[in-house]
Amino acid sequence: MSPRRNRPKGAGSSGGSAAEDRSGRYGGWQSTESWQGEEWSVRHVAGASAEGKTYRCPGCDQMIPSGVPHVVAWPEHAGVDDRRHWHKACWNAKDRRTLRVQRSRNAPRF
Repeated sequence: MSPRRNRPKGAGSSGGSAAEDRSGRYGGWQSTESWQGEEWSVRHVAGASAEGKTYRCPGCDQMIPSGVPHVVAWPEHAGVDDRRHWHKACWNAKDRRTLRVQRSRNAPRF
């Protein structure tokens, strides 16, 4: 018996662009959205890509645990340092939230 073939015939190296490779590497897709008068790049990250990492969501100020699917968003004109990791629900509800997150006196600011 021959081994099972996981790819269809002829599916070798397709020579795709680097942008296609980057979006596939993180297990999601990337789009552009308008928010607060700016264009934002939004990338959906699969849980497997976030394994071993935790982030603080700016929408709810709670931790995003390791391995949880989430959204990474940043203004298009900004650099890598301005990326923020959001819960998917928090990103979808960003227009319904207040702009200032109330923190306790001793809470760390991320």
